[in-house]
Amino acid sequence: MNRASPGRRSRALGRRAARVLVGGVDSPVRSFRSVGGAPVFFARGRGAYLFDVDGRRYLDLVGSWGANLLGNAPPGIVAAVRRAALRGLTFGAPTPLEHELGERIRRAAPSLELLRFVSSGTEAVMSAVRVARGSTGRTKIVKFAGGYHGHSDGLLARAGSGVATHALPDSAGVPRAIVGETLVGRYNDPDHLAQLFERHGSAIAAVVIEPVAGNMGVVPPRPGFLASVSSLAHRHGALVIADEVITGFRLRRGTVHESLGLAADLVTLGKVVGGGMPVGVYGGRRAVMEMVAPLGPVYQAGTLSGHPLAMAGGIAMLDRLTDRVYATLEREGAALEERLRLEAEQARLSPFTVQRVGSMLGVFFAPGPVLDLPSAERSNRARYARFFHAALDEGVYLPPSALETTFVSAAVRPSDLERAAAAVKAGLRAARAVRP
Repeated sequence: MNRASPGRRSRALGRRAARVLVGGVDSPVRSFRSVGGAPVFFARGRGAYLFDVDGRRYLDLVGSWGANLLGNAPPGIVAAVRRAALRGLTFGAPTPLEHELGERIRRAAPSLELLRFVSSGTEAVMSAVRVARGSTGRTKIVKFAGGYHGHSDGLLARAGSGVATHALPDSAGVPRAIVGETLVGRYNDPDHLAQLFERHGSAIAAVVIEPVAGNMGVVPPRPGFLASVSSLAHRHGALVIADEVITGFRLRRGTVHESLGLAADLVTLGKVVGGGMPVGVYGGRRAVMEMVAPLGPVYQAGTLSGHPLAMAGGIAMLDRLTDRVYATLEREGAALEERLRLEAEQARLSPFTVQRVGSMLGVFFAPGPVLDLPSAERSNRARYARFFHAALDEGVYLPPSALETTFVSAAVRPSDLERAAAAVKAGLRAARAVRP
């Protein structure tokens, strides 16, 4: 059992990091600003667990934000990356590993007829948007409120007031002129999307969408919603970009959008397909992807794209993604969902909602079902912060932000969740002490 996280060494490292790194971190959510307190600094990970610099152990339910599908430091992936490193860290030239991983991805996800490796999910979506614009000759993009597609300027946008209002910047430093080309729809609301197309259809290049929203908690699509997105877009000559940076190879071997009714022209991947190394992928219909240089006029390049270590990690990861792995993920995801519901009922905590798709869970201190960003934002963030810190003190590491996704890895076993029961109980008890 852990108490008063973070420990002394983490606190000291936090002060040291703040003197050289912006906010002491390299990604804002790591700072714990949204839940309060100071971040834990981790020294290593193994299997289902993380170990901090003070020697404390935590059940890892973040999994590097979904990338560590098999848990921390799977030996086979570590060995593959080590072998690649010994052959050379980077060449800036083609290597066999690139097309070997590409072939594996295409076999599992045939909708990526041609693909291109980049270094992050942000870069993948940014590139897919450029291809969509180059292919259609149009400029506007539709995204959905609550959908996060990386931090490129045009996609850091939020909804304005009214159906046809153009987006407003969601970050300082993003010109209104850039996000002015972004329209914001309501997730799970096909009628609103239809209105956007009625007013702007001839100017819309593409709709970009997460098949299962994972950045406002976990919000599944309502039946028929994704089919409506495809139908509306294609009827108006726009493309569909399925952002599967989170869901790709996590919910099944390959992509999930087809099984949910979405017909995509372009697809983006990341996280899992890198085996824990930095990677992004964009690809899709051959006729669309042949617009990319050197075959076509849409320029995109990257010195570290197709990085040998990332390719080696990805090959090792995909070679280990068996039906048994996905059965484990489903079983343990369901077990965690049941545990959360049971403990919330016993704590008489209300409102409380858990939404799960496979090994992705969204925890909301709000009434359900959560269908879109407004209903997600009703979640009580003060309650989540108390829940987070109490669980952390008991040795369970959850997302340090109220509207992020909890991820279960295939390294988690029933015994791990049984040991975590006390942390869940303590977290929900602490949350109940906050007034709704």
